[in-house]
Amino acid sequence: MILPSQRHLFELPEDLTWLNCAYMSPQMHAVSEAGKASVVRKARPWELKAEDFFTESEALRARFGDLVGGDAEGVALVPSASYGLAVAAMNVRVRVGQRLLVLAEEFPSNVYPWRELADRAGAHVVTVGRPEDGDWTRALLAELDERTAVVAVPHCHWTDGSLVDLVKVGERVREVGAALAVDATQSLGALPLDVAVVRPDFLVAAGYKWLMGPYSQSYLYVAPRWREGRPLEHNWLMRAGSEDFSRLVEYREDFQPGARRFDVGERSNFVLVPMAMAGLRQLLSWGADDIQQTLGALTERVAKGARSLRLEVPPESQRAGHLVGLKRRGGYAPDLAARLAARKVYVSVRGDSIRVSPHLYNSEADVDRLLEELDALV
Repeated sequence: MILPSQRHLFELPEDLTWLNCAYMSPQMHAVSEAGKASVVRKARPWELKAEDFFTESEALRARFGDLVGGDAEGVALVPSASYGLAVAAMNVRVRVGQRLLVLAEEFPSNVYPWRELADRAGAHVVTVGRPEDGDWTRALLAELDERTAVVAVPHCHWTDGSLVDLVKVGERVREVGAALAVDATQSLGALPLDVAVVRPDFLVAAGYKWLMGPYSQSYLYVAPRWREGRPLEHNWLMRAGSEDFSRLVEYREDFQPGARRFDVGERSNFVLVPMAMAGLRQLLSWGADDIQQTLGALTERVAKGARSLRLEVPPESQRAGHLVGLKRRGGYAPDLAARLAARKVYVSVRGDSIRVSPHLYNSEADVDRLLEELDALV
């Protein structure tokens, strides 16, 4: 279903065209109000109860589980995607000479931890080159064999929205006995994903883009076989019995159940958690399928107009509906994004692509305004 404009829910000036959700989402009024109320609440610590350190973070954990089709026991609350990927890299098993697969031009947070792990284990990071036909799935499967220990991929490429078929890749990963680590930062919330179908070993998502939440509140999903793993840090909340503040000095070796052992310290953040909850609540109300269908209509309008400007666009069948990259032979002027911003039209330049990433606050008029400005500038 195509959803009507939701611009009224966001803090966006009327004369501004924000087609840059992949950079950061504008804040919904509900998220801002949750933050304001939380700041005031934090000013009154005498009103906080011991259970408040658990109840709201547990509710957020459950809502994220609902979003990915997984159980709350598999969700850890982390400050960033890189934190979650560091947890994954600490726990996967890699032998000397094995291969860790990443995509060319992948976001750095999904490259550096695997390079460090490869160095530590005597393994090799193999970069899968960008395929000429745009089919990342085929390119990955061609490299994926019994030598592979880890496949670390996004659901769609962060520079241009080109897709990876996580179901097909996951099936092959399991056949060869490897691990699948997914960075869903640039897709989750706008592109449907079900961990029961994809079956990743680890999945991370930063919360301040397509999940409509605040900066520094992110998520890690951990498959059942890894939930007894090693945490990145040791904080008091992750240990069993931490609900009883009077007995915290009776140090425990056992952990809270499920993926809670991977939670970041101070995960009960009394400002960020309610804000993140407000964002997820609205996303679940809209539904990822309807969000994707609505945004897909907008990016197809972008693609059609861009081709008329002789820009290169991935075929609709090979890209996500919420994010599209526009390439130009010879590239773009280095100040293109700044020149568009001066006209109050906001996109990103990533690699050799103009990255256009709308959301439900955008309309066909926003797309047409972008195309008009591009026509004048490129």
